[in-house]
Amino acid sequence: MPSLLIRNVRPLGASPVDVLVQDGRIAAIGAALPAPTDAAVEDGAGALLLPGLVEGHTHLDKTMWGMDWYRNEVGVNLIDKIENERAFRHASGHDAAAQSLVLAKAFLALGTTRLRTHVDVDTQAGLRHLEGTLRTRETLRDVQQIQIVAFPQSGLLTRPGTFELLDQAMAQGADVLGGLDPCAIDGDPVRSLDMLFAIAGKHRCPVDIHLHEPGAMGAFSLDLILQRTEALGMHGQVAISHGFCLGDVSEREREVLLARMAKLGVVLITSAPPSRTVPPLMACRQAGVTVLGGNDGIRDTWSPYGNPDMLERAMIIGMRYNLRRDDEIEVALDTVTHAGARGCGFEAYGLEVGCRADLVLVDAQTPAQAVVSRPLRQLVVAGGRIVARQGVLQADVAAL
Repeated sequence: MPSLLIRNVRPLGASPVDVLVQDGRIAAIGAALPAPTDAAVEDGAGALLLPGLVEGHTHLDKTMWGMDWYRNEVGVNLIDKIENERAFRHASGHDAAAQSLVLAKAFLALGTTRLRTHVDVDTQAGLRHLEGTLRTRETLRDVQQIQIVAFPQSGLLTRPGTFELLDQAMAQGADVLGGLDPCAIDGDPVRSLDMLFAIAGKHRCPVDIHLHEPGAMGAFSLDLILQRTEALGMHGQVAISHGFCLGDVSEREREVLLARMAKLGVVLITSAPPSRTVPPLMACRQAGVTVLGGNDGIRDTWSPYGNPDMLERAMIIGMRYNLRRDDEIEVALDTVTHAGARGCGFEAYGLEVGCRADLVLVDAQTPAQAVVSRPLRQLVVAGGRIVARQGVLQADVAAL
């Protein structure tokens, strides 16, 4: 891979520097760096330099991004959405391989170089959606790091055979084991979590559990999850997606739960939806809990909303939590950059020498302005390779 020298950029709004990239890594940062003889030189023209953006929770396999409009007439209950989606995907032959690739590329064009996606595993589709998304991960492996969560969207206990499928999914290459509402969906939280953590123990893999359950029910499930995390020595290996209950319970109960989460390295992933009570972002961070951001689904049978722009998601998080000061808006950006990478376990992340060269250039004076205005991505570098200019993928990447 040839060297790349990007001149005159401002890392996260700091003074202008040059950035030298060699062998896919940041090799040097400083003023007036000499250009190696093999280096391609880019003029950053004083642009704001961000690290590659991180999507902490999406569903690549479900999306209908780029397809005809889907008329949403689904019921209001969670189980309505689950059953409707399963039936639609089965009847339509929805192609997880093609659709996950389309959406992953859309993320990449807008600067998302690392992402975690949940992929449905159930007794009707089997491992078909997983196999399609594994192909996308392999296709884009040189330009985008994709973590795949084997996710029992229909529940673990409600459809016999799901346990075996999750076990197979981990053996076939999924990175993370997913779970879902052990009380509200499975109805037997102890057995559900025992089985889930048994698979995790067998495959020595992290766990990411969707916890939509509200109030006391959700707090009960979270307590059981934390008990198992501690008993099994899974410090730093468990994520709670959504965690709406943390926004419902009393302040004192929340403080106790957050303290336990921080002690065990359990991270929280939020999409900051306007329709639900959400965990208090600042209280979580002050307790020492890593909070990262994600879109959840994008243009699927669940919802017509969503956009593969993590600066937009940071803005939505900022608005949902009433973050107005520049330093507060930078917290929103952190959920889709450094906290996102840390929470997902992506290594060698950031704007320091030795980090993987995932770089995004935008026309903004400050990080806060970048979040609020969501400017065009002037240049996206992934693994030391220029993959997009002016929001459009390079031809060689688009052709993947």
